[in-house]
Amino acid sequence: MTKSDLTAKEWKEKGNEEFNNGFFDEALSCYTNALRLTNEDNFDKAVYYKNRAAVYLKKKEFQKVIKDCDEALKISPNDPKALFRRCQAYEALERFEEAYRDARAVIAADPSNKAIQPTLAKLHQLCQERMRENSKTSAKVAQMFELAFDFKVDKEKREAAMNNLLVLAKEKAGADLMYKAGMAMKIHTLLKTEKNENIIIATIRILAELCKDNIERTEKILQDIGIPWFLDIINSKSEDRVNAAQYCIQVVLNSYSKMDNKPDSKPDKEYCEKYKKEIDTILSSLLFCTTNRTFTGEGRDAVIEIIMRNIHYDALNWAERLVELGGLQRLMEVASELEEYKYESAMNITSSTRTVTSVCLARIYENMYYDAAKQRFVDAIDEFIKDKLISPDIESKVRVVVAITTLLLGPLDVGNNVVAKDGILQMILVMAGTDDILQQKVACECIIAAASKKDKATSIINQGVNILKKLYQSKDDSIRVRALVGLCKLSSSGGTDVSIRPFADGASKKLAEACRRFLINPKKDKDMRKWAVEGLSYLTFDAEVKEKLIEDREAIQAMIELSKTGDKSVVYGVVTTLVNLCNAYDKQEILPEMLELAKFAKHHIPEESELDDPDFVAKRVIALAKAGVTSALVSLSKTDSKNSKELIARIFNAICAQVDVRGTVVQQGGAKALIPLALDGTDKGKKTASQALARLGITINPEVAFPGQRIYEVIRPLINLLNVECSALENFESMMALCNLAGVNDLVRKRILKEGGFPKIENYMYEEHDLLRRAATQCINNLMMCEDTIKFYDGDNDRTKYLVVLCEEEDLDTCLAASGALAMLTGVCKAACCKIFDSKNWLDAMKYLLANPNQDVQHRGVVIINNIMNCSKDVATRIVQTDIMEILMALTKSELVENQKIKKLAMQALEAAANWKLMEKCPESSPVVPAPKQVENALDKVE
Repeated sequence: MTKSDLTAKEWKEKGNEEFNNGFFDEALSCYTNALRLTNEDNFDKAVYYKNRAAVYLKKKEFQKVIKDCDEALKISPNDPKALFRRCQAYEALERFEEAYRDARAVIAADPSNKAIQPTLAKLHQLCQERMRENSKTSAKVAQMFELAFDFKVDKEKREAAMNNLLVLAKEKAGADLMYKAGMAMKIHTLLKTEKNENIIIATIRILAELCKDNIERTEKILQDIGIPWFLDIINSKSEDRVNAAQYCIQVVLNSYSKMDNKPDSKPDKEYCEKYKKEIDTILSSLLFCTTNRTFTGEGRDAVIEIIMRNIHYDALNWAERLVELGGLQRLMEVASELEEYKYESAMNITSSTRTVTSVCLARIYENMYYDAAKQRFVDAIDEFIKDKLISPDIESKVRVVVAITTLLLGPLDVGNNVVAKDGILQMILVMAGTDDILQQKVACECIIAAASKKDKATSIINQGVNILKKLYQSKDDSIRVRALVGLCKLSSSGGTDVSIRPFADGASKKLAEACRRFLINPKKDKDMRKWAVEGLSYLTFDAEVKEKLIEDREAIQAMIELSKTGDKSVVYGVVTTLVNLCNAYDKQEILPEMLELAKFAKHHIPEESELDDPDFVAKRVIALAKAGVTSALVSLSKTDSKNSKELIARIFNAICAQVDVRGTVVQQGGAKALIPLALDGTDKGKKTASQALARLGITINPEVAFPGQRIYEVIRPLINLLNVECSALENFESMMALCNLAGVNDLVRKRILKEGGFPKIENYMYEEHDLLRRAATQCINNLMMCEDTIKFYDGDNDRTKYLVVLCEEEDLDTCLAASGALAMLTGVCKAACCKIFDSKNWLDAMKYLLANPNQDVQHRGVVIINNIMNCSKDVATRIVQTDIMEILMALTKSELVENQKIKKLAMQALEAAANWKLMEKCPESSPVVPAPKQVENALDKVE
């Protein structure tokens, strides 16, 4: 019978079997299959729901436990098991009142149920404590209300009271009390007249806490104060206020989509469908604000960031919806704005606005998952460009070129498609050749952005290099620096291939020196220095430029300081320069036979500079780390661009590859910055950041490298490296770091198991690669200290048997780890003692351990035998009938055994045999001697 032929009841029976063996994922699948085959709401269906709830309880997925128990109780009201399991889930979620209600319902339905009575007593006490706490909280809230909303009270007292209310709002009881007291409307009224910025920010954060994870409160608050109010509060020049308002709007959106602020959070499709109208209204309102001329630049950036952060969720469907609502045209309007070009209808923008907009446009285009959607995106962009070019005035042309530049920084394919259209590149080159500074400036920027692909670079070299050289002679520094960057980009079009040099030898060094002068000159404004770094980002493909730059401490320090300014437009230039200095880019591996074939076919073969050899690269990386580049990377990592995040992760990983500077990375906050990089970004970026975390975890004490809650957050990125798509080195380093983490405490070990670490780590114990097998075994050895790990060795499996096999490994470290794990396992699991005999070579393995010249191995062997001897008489009999007893006797007498613990444990094993009456005590020379009749009787009993 195939699986597809099984009935619902047979799936249930199979699920019960898997559940009892501890295979919870398999059990979950079985119960789900049983439910799929059951249409009617009958008793059996209730059982399937209850059983699946039991699995979810084991997996600690408590919300799903509640959902399945609810379904079971709809069919079979007052079912004790369903009530009890829901009670346990509520208790785990600290919803004690609801847990107590269910516990009482169990007693009412089944008065003789003694299992629930301790739980009922505990929950009663917790509810009483919570009631007392709530009454205290209620008094605190009332007291703080009086102080915070009274303008006559001293400023400091009001601020303190409002901050106390914020703390109370983070607690469930406090949030409930404030909501019932009409806190939202009080805040709404207060902010009409409040001038104290600290109080304003605190009230916005309180409102966010009231909306957090509570759809009922969110709906009522929005009904009372409206979405426009949220947009009014984000319309500010205060960074703290804008950040608080942005967070508040995101929390509202999270409540409607059932997300949280974690990078891997996903929306609930049912919720999104239910609240589609509200979510759509939020998107429409945000889009309107993007082109609102009364909005501040800071508020505009924050609004675009909210759109960008939520655009990739297919359940929200914001990418396509945004195109339908004309959002692309609005974003292109923003993309065409120039900070320094003011006119009557100009928008307020910041130095980061166009960067944020380019990233948002790129994110939208990435989420056009099929060709028709992509075409709609392209059509909308083309329509915007055509509308602008219809007008013959210079302003329209300038705005078009600025918009194209923004596109080239975001969805590059779309930008290149626009540049390739008839007349566009020619228009840009004509503008660059005029005497108008504004036209020269925007044309230069567009040429720089357009020369991203080799074919485009070649075209621009042929047509525009003379124009750029002419512009470099300009008396206006803003023109000169842009022309310089254009020349730098064209100069580097050959990449790292030293055989390709578009300009004369030595040109790159001269251009680099010119960039340096702009970068280190304190009299130049930030915009000039930003462009100078971008020029270096292209020139540093040249190894000679790298070597010269890394020795220039003044230039490196200037670049690091620039990166800390928080200007998002500097991110790409700084990060790319650092990637080049560290050689942290991907290199195509060329097989020797392919190289010979290319030579034979007379194809061009790239040549790499000897200055890019590993020794030179290591020297540059260490120099950067010592110069304090980690602090710059921490600041830069706040970018929303996934590509930039990947580049930052690459730099971090290159630095962490050098053991000597890992401590510096931790000291300057690198570990904290790496965790979000490992959870959100491109696949390559997440993997690279995870490897950097692993390298920190290998060298540095995990409690120092990842203090506090961070030690739990780092586990998932490390486990993500344990898959076939990662290299053997990444697998190995991940397991080494996990091994160190597993040695910290039981809470960490349980988190590793909860994240699904055990089966992934165990998989590498079967690898042929010695280092991978060793690292996996060592990790399992440390995990064995957790009682939850022992459960994996219960039931019908060969895990214990394989540990016995690994005990005979020639590699000492693997042998130590396997025997150590077996020693701990047999000490707490009697079933494991019996399973040892499943291995054909168990006797050889035990002898190998007991007679090993390494006393650490020997000690583990004696512990294992002692555990077996104390397990049961039947099991001990299997040992007594072998010559292991003679080895134990020899160990008690041997002068070569210096470790007294070995002798003591050997004696205890022999005494255990005597206590089971399998051996007799000898009064003089020998500690014990066999008792043949008793052994024979015991053997008869076993058979």
